[in-house]
Amino acid sequence: MPGFTAYFGLLDIGQPKEGETVLISGAAGAVGSVVGQIAKIKGCRAIGIAGGPEKCKYVVEELGFDACIDYKNENVKKSIRANCPNGVDIYFDNVGGEILDIALTQINRGARIAICGAISQYNNKTAITGPANYLSLLVNAARMEGFVVFHFAKRYAEAAQHLSTWMAQGKIKSREHIEKGMENFYPTFQKLFSGEKKGKLVLQIAEDDL
Repeated sequence: MPGFTAYFGLLDIGQPKEGETVLISGAAGAVGSVVGQIAKIKGCRAIGIAGGPEKCKYVVEELGFDACIDYKNENVKKSIRANCPNGVDIYFDNVGGEILDIALTQINRGARIAICGAISQYNNKTAITGPANYLSLLVNAARMEGFVVFHFAKRYAEAAQHLSTWMAQGKIKSREHIEKGMENFYPTFQKLFSGEKKGKLVLQIAEDDL
């Protein structure tokens, strides 16, 4: 499912063209990690945003992104400018909030922004923070579009065929972060929001737990 989300979100919403720059938040996560790898397959530059040096190293050295910005330890706006000197053509957003707002200031004319998730906002106790820089869409004739993978259910076979071929060719890698035991459900679930994972988070349940 994360692979399908990446596939349709980038290819249908983002519509990448060879040589373009694709910026991906949540780049070490289950969806973002695949988005960047598909972007490379399509001849684009892939720039990730992730939290912490370990995740950024994983994104670049193992997944093949061109660069990764550590939002916990870098000035995100300056780092986007440095790593995307010709601007951002596609922004694939998994986090929302401040990072989405910053990314909007760096987009090119005709840019496409795919809204996949907004995990920074899910547990807000106050009103959700929306993008203050949305006028950048106006002046750059850009498009921001949300989507849910189920919208593409009739085309799952297409995505599965391409993704499985790319994996067999070694062009796409995936990682699962596995925790064990139903008793660990709550702390495992919390890892979705704390960032203490790389790749797809899975809770392994023994037969005795069922």
